Amino acid sequence: MTNSPQTSDKKAVVLLSGGLDSMVSAGLAREAGYSLYALTIDYNQRHRRELASAALLAEHLGAVKHVVLPLDLRQFGGSALTDAIDVPKEGVGNDIPVTYVPARNLVFLSLTLAWAEAVGAKDIFIGVNALDYSGYPDCRPEFIEGFEKLADLATKAGAQGAGFRIQAPLQHMSKAQIAQEADRLGLDAGMSWSCYDPQPDGKACGLCDSCRLRLAGFEQAGLVDPLPYAHRPI
Repeated sequence: MTNSPQTSDKKAVVLLSGGLDSMVSAGLAREAGYSLYALTIDYNQRHRRELASAALLAEHLGAVKHVVLPLDLRQFGGSALTDAIDVPKEGVGNDIPVTYVPARNLVFLSLTLAWAEAVGAKDIFIGVNALDYSGYPDCRPEFIEGFEKLADLATKAGAQGAGFRIQAPLQHMSKAQIAQEADRLGLDAGMSWSCYDPQPDGKACGLCDSCRLRLAGFEQAGLVDPLPYAHRPI
C-alpha cells in the first residue's frame, strides 16, 4: 500500500538511492514527522535497477516530491559502477574497493544541500553507514561532520544563521540493526535494491560486496531478505 504525500512544517531532503540504507533513513525521517523531499541521482550507474526501487520507495513513503536528477558520472569513470571494470565478487576486503565512485557522497550531498536551501529545508538525511560497509571514505563520521560545517559556509541560509543539519541516523548501526529497523518501521525490504551487478534474469548477484553485507545483515538479524538472489553465500 502506498501513502499519500505527508506534509508538515518540518521539511527534510532525503538522499534516496533505492538501497536498503537509504530506505531506512527515509523511513526514520518520516517517523520523526518530516515532510519528505526525495532526491535520487541518476549518475548513469551500471546497476540502474536501483532507480526503479527509488521511485517505488518515494511513492510508498509519501514523499511530497521526488526528483530524479541526471548526472552522467560515466563521463569520469574511475569506478566499477561507472566504468568498464568488473565488479569484484571475492568478498569484502580491507582496502577501498573499485566500486568506490570518486567523491560520490560529496557531490551528491552538495546537490541535496542546494535543493534543501531552495525548498527551505534545514534537515538533510543520508543513509551512510560506518560499520558494515565497504570502507568508502565518504561514509565516515568525519566526512558528515565536515560537510555540515561546509554547508553553513557555502549557503545564503548558513550565512544568515539558519544553518543545516546533516542527519545520518544509520551511521553507527550494523547491517543487522538496519535490517531490524526496516522490519520495525514496517518497510518491505523487497522494495529496495542493493546489488552492484544485477543478473540478466533480474536477480541480485549475491556475491558483490553490497549483496554480501546485506545478506549477512539479514542473517544476523534473524530475518529473511525477500530479494531474489542468483547466489546466497551465507
